[in-house]
Amino acid sequence: MKGCRETDFAYQAVYRYLTTLINEMGVDARVRLPSLRQLSERLNVSISTIQYAYSLLEKEGRVYSIAKSGYYALPVPCVASLEGGDDLLERLYVNVRRPGMRVLSADEPASMQPLDSPLLLLERELLRQYPRSPQMPSQPWGELELRTALAARYTSSPARCWNADDVYLGADLRGVLEILIAALALRDATVLIESPCDWTVLRLLQAAGVNVIELPLQATGGFDLEQLEHLLVNETVCLVMLSSILNMPRGTLVPDENRRAVARLLERHGTWVLENDSYTDLAFEAGTVPFRDLLDPDRLIVYSTFEKTIGPEAPYGYVLSRQLTLHLQRHFLLRAFRLSPIRQKAIARLYSNGRVDQHLLVLRRLLRDSAVSANQLLRERLGDSLHWPEPQGGATIWLQSTRQVDLRRVFQRLLAQRIVIAPGELFSLQGLYGQHLRLTHALNGTQDLDAALCALADALRLEPA
Repeated sequence: MKGCRETDFAYQAVYRYLTTLINEMGVDARVRLPSLRQLSERLNVSISTIQYAYSLLEKEGRVYSIAKSGYYALPVPCVASLEGGDDLLERLYVNVRRPGMRVLSADEPASMQPLDSPLLLLERELLRQYPRSPQMPSQPWGELELRTALAARYTSSPARCWNADDVYLGADLRGVLEILIAALALRDATVLIESPCDWTVLRLLQAAGVNVIELPLQATGGFDLEQLEHLLVNETVCLVMLSSILNMPRGTLVPDENRRAVARLLERHGTWVLENDSYTDLAFEAGTVPFRDLLDPDRLIVYSTFEKTIGPEAPYGYVLSRQLTLHLQRHFLLRAFRLSPIRQKAIARLYSNGRVDQHLLVLRRLLRDSAVSANQLLRERLGDSLHWPEPQGGATIWLQSTRQVDLRRVFQRLLAQRIVIAPGELFSLQGLYGQHLRLTHALNGTQDLDAALCALADALRLEPA
């Protein structure tokens, strides 16, 4: 694709191209955009990459689709008008996608070392082996080759083994979580959730009418065992949601002794556990035992995504469960995901030939080096204004203001300078983190981060206590 830097993701270049195209179209209410096939031929990228870029624009309200007709542009003022909305997450999403913004709110660890080039190369090789057929059957739970590879990867012993039939794949993590909420019939049920928690999970549970109880992590990164037992005894908790190893956005591990005590407590109460495994491979140090290896596998559901480790060319989400076969099969059939079989096969080959593990070694090293550099800059620029736990994995740092300030106003002040941060209140439904914010350290250069941190320091100093 002409004009793209080699380090760009293909979908990012397509996204920028489409954004420019839309901006050049003026304010007409309905302008048809090029088709997926036209753009694929014009830009020399895959149709799935074009579709992913269009889906981002559709989520932002920049485009809309009409069945059997195509995509149409919405005028730019439709986006600009969202700035004054009361929904903080909506404002964040709108501004993140604007050209020229310095985005410090992202959680994209694979951006340090995406695996998109080997993935797409392997995909092209597989296309020669498996010519496309108009009659290719749809696999509602994902390609058998990829499900088999995942089952093998998660098997750790004869008692904790998984089969391909225990694995289900969806178009993205959000779609998989929506299916889990429906399959588990969580409306009006009580779910105990590790906090802080990703806003996608929180918003989905809230929209589904789930009664969410947040269990905040302590300063050490562990759980308050007395509080956990009190909630299990006194509340009708049907499900506990935990991070497998690495909590995000904190980027910290639960201490081993605390982890084992939590597992014993959950076993004693016979509690079902939903484990978030999205960040396990991003822990800087190996050797931590995941919760799933301490729990009853028959009362365990695991969910994850390839996007955090492989990159945006592999956006699929997946879930593993040994006991919900009929429920999950029915809901996945109803959802009717149509996933690229060739891309799924390519991902499976990357796992089976060891390419993913090689990639993860490099990615973890890059993320660790990035975290060290960011920590040094933070100490120099904001050591008197913020404190934070040392990241033990991932691509973000969880910061807390040393004094009471209005971080919403800090957020707005930085937007005026074209800088986007993620206020901590987004990671709780109960307003627990009003003095926190999440920043990414996975940026291309320390110069951009340094300049943005100087602006953050000024914004915090200007904000009255």
